[in-house]
Amino acid sequence: MRTSDIWVFLAMVLYFVAMLSVGFFYSKRSNSSASQYFAGGRGVGPWLTALSAEASDMSGWLLMGLPGLAYFTGIADAGWTAAGLAIGTYLNWKIVAKRLRRYSVAAGNAITIPDYFSKRFGDTRNILSTISAVIIIVFFAVYVGSCFVTVGKLFDTLFGFDYHLMMVLGAIVVFLYTVIGGYLSVVVTDFIQGMLMFFALAVVCVGTVVSAGGIDHVAAFLSDIPGYLSANHTATPTLDAAGMQLVQGGNPVFGAPTDFDIITIVSLMAWGLGYFGMPQVLVRFLSVRDAEEIKQSRIIATVWVVISLGCAIAIGMFGRAMLPTRFGTQAAAESVFIVLSQMLLPSFVCGVVVSGIFAASMSSSSSYMIIAGSAVAENIFRGIFKRNASDRQVMWVARITILVVFVFGCLIAADQNSSIFQVVSYAWAGLGASFGPLMLFSLYWRRTNAHGAIAGMLSGAVTVFVWNLFVKPLGGIFGIYELLPAFIVSALAIVVVSLATKAPSKQITDVFDHYMDDDTNVGELLEEHAVRQ
Repeated sequence: MRTSDIWVFLAMVLYFVAMLSVGFFYSKRSNSSASQYFAGGRGVGPWLTALSAEASDMSGWLLMGLPGLAYFTGIADAGWTAAGLAIGTYLNWKIVAKRLRRYSVAAGNAITIPDYFSKRFGDTRNILSTISAVIIIVFFAVYVGSCFVTVGKLFDTLFGFDYHLMMVLGAIVVFLYTVIGGYLSVVVTDFIQGMLMFFALAVVCVGTVVSAGGIDHVAAFLSDIPGYLSANHTATPTLDAAGMQLVQGGNPVFGAPTDFDIITIVSLMAWGLGYFGMPQVLVRFLSVRDAEEIKQSRIIATVWVVISLGCAIAIGMFGRAMLPTRFGTQAAAESVFIVLSQMLLPSFVCGVVVSGIFAASMSSSSSYMIIAGSAVAENIFRGIFKRNASDRQVMWVARITILVVFVFGCLIAADQNSSIFQVVSYAWAGLGASFGPLMLFSLYWRRTNAHGAIAGMLSGAVTVFVWNLFVKPLGGIFGIYELLPAFIVSALAIVVVSLATKAPSKQITDVFDHYMDDDTNVGELLEEHAVRQ
């Protein structure tokens, strides 16, 4: 290993030690009760809430997947996706966060998303929470796998270490601090990682602009690539028989640009719909200290997202100008951030910056594992099999679940040629379509009932699978991102089934009416709910 690599590695090791230390520091407090372990005792402030939500949401996709997409095909694909995500982030904080925080208390002090759905609709048999938990396990295993892919690619690109070995070792680090420290360790480390991700993106973005000769020089180079800078076209790399981009005379070869019609734009913007169903973000709304602090969190989160997404896209595009032929596939291009960091920064600083990639993967995968653990332990184990289970037993079941998700994530990540962007897009669609429409209807439509909720979740999840496997390959209008049709199908199922079946009980509608009243005291809501029970 070269001296420069030793400094990079040292910076990353120090970072890993710091994250593990946070897990141990919060272990005693987190293990005091299930509420502390899964939701931090609802005592998380606005800055921690905002940055932990966004860091856990973006994952390695922000520092690797999005720059890789921009590098390979230009601004349109990445730009419209980012626009949808930015709008979705703002709307989620605006129309869901405060209402969910209040309703989760009013409907029986729910501390997980499956728990909220069951209590919101009076599901005493825990059918809703069980279906929710299964959906979370399935799609979060895919999500965790995408994070572990990021870790393996990071160390393979930086040091030439074996992809599979480093993927597993990195996954073990995340597993340890998650299983030991619980939700508080996840939130605090996510806050640190959110700050580091922001710093890393900003430093590499500015450094790339300067090294590439300025914005004018970069724009002149990229404008020669057909469709690269167009908002309604996407650049089309010409590939050889092996699937690698052709290079002639030291320059990458592109074919005629692909048109971007309104269907494609709507498809990419539909990424924003996913936010309404993302458990790793929604659980932050449940755990915030005070509903009145959500406005501050919304501002922090939106600013962070807009700047971070802009920097990530710029890094990919400027990277194409600096390294026009370095990456022959989109999967390979997802390492552009790492390579640029090595080129531009002193070794130790490079180590700190690329730790932002590991930070992104750690923050996301830890959130996914703790949410999966809480879903199985609280909603299946205690909700169905052992209703009188102690908090200690519940937390042990959660840890076993986290271990299972960890193993499945490693299996999914075994293919090092996986595209992080594609893996994330599939899991994002599944969770967004399963939970997004139901979350909105549960907060805004009084007539929604448990039958409609079940129909909405199942139809959303099934449509994602069916559309992706059988409909999308047909192309044309059917090539649209599966989240949009699945979201619509789920919403229609909720409305049709709710109207076709028995209306919610007066007890449920009374809680709905009280939660809508901003002047209602949270303590009074809990007391009223207890009396009804």
